[in-house]
Amino acid sequence: MMPAPTTRFSQLFAQLGLPDDPAGIAGFIASHRPLAPGLRLHESPIWTDSQAAFLREAVAQDAEWSGPADQLARALQPPAPAKADRVTESC
Repeated sequence: MMPAPTTRFSQLFAQLGLPDDPAGIAGFIASHRPLAPGLRLHESPIWTDSQAAFLREAVAQDAEWSGPADQLARALQPPAPAKADRVTESC
């Protein structure tokens, strides 16, 4: 049995008509992060109507694009808060 084809993250950017090189991807994520709380990826105002429809269908149909779309959604989430270093003092 052949393994299922894997779609790369950069291919999602190309499919969406966005720069798909590492610098372009990093710049896009940096300039659009974070998504508003509770907002699904395709609901973001950063997309054109056709981009939003593509992302919505990719996730809904669990298509080959759903993995990269989920990866993009995670990348656009706010960064996790850093854990404060805990200093314990001994008496």
